[in-house]
Amino acid sequence: MRRILVMVLHNLFLVPGYWIKLCRHAKHADEYTDEEHYEMIQTIVHRANKGGRVQVDSYGVENLPKEQGFMLYPNHQGLYDTLAIADAFPYPFSVVAKKEVQNVPFIKQMMECMKGYCIDRDDIRQSMEIINNVANDVKKGKNFILFAEGTRSRQGNTIQSFKGGSFKCATKAKCPIVPVALINSFLPFDSKSTKKVVVQVHYLTPITYEEYKDMKTTEIAARVEEAIRETIKKYNNSAS
Repeated sequence: MRRILVMVLHNLFLVPGYWIKLCRHAKHADEYTDEEHYEMIQTIVHRANKGGRVQVDSYGVENLPKEQGFMLYPNHQGLYDTLAIADAFPYPFSVVAKKEVQNVPFIKQMMECMKGYCIDRDDIRQSMEIINNVANDVKKGKNFILFAEGTRSRQGNTIQSFKGGSFKCATKAKCPIVPVALINSFLPFDSKSTKKVVVQVHYLTPITYEEYKDMKTTEIAARVEEAIRETIKKYNNSAS
């Protein structure tokens, strides 16, 4: 968390204005377009990265579907993951997060701007409602991020097993699935170092509905997990 302090200190005179703007967007979310929300969020992310000595290198942006309404499934390394994707992702997106973060300052406002959902994994009825809501939003052309590991790996560039249930949103929406490989995304917020760090975001080849429609969700999860695992091995020598 030391890097967050560095980010704030390097942007000290800008922080109050950004915070007021973020809160205004969050409180009056329906008064802004998704593009206006996203432009504001990216501005904050870019300033924070510059001040915090974080460089995000994105690869495979050309792989992203041209038609909006798809789901991204990244590996989950740390608290910085969503910000890493937001740094250079060309389209507005939303997030499905665990309920524990719904009242955390900044994350709460970000979720309200993105019109995201907080899921209670212990409440089956609420979880099914969220799955249906996400699927309907995706059908309408909204893009979503969902972390199929369920929680941060806390093992650096080593990933955990992907849960099949996380892919029910995509199967209901019949949308493209985009595997996303994150490398060193745990370093900005989940380590004590404040040295310059380079985070890699790899957008892999999408899996179309026609490709996975006859697969079980556990089979889809295994395919996405393997694609991400192989990408991490290829581009990060220290990954295991």
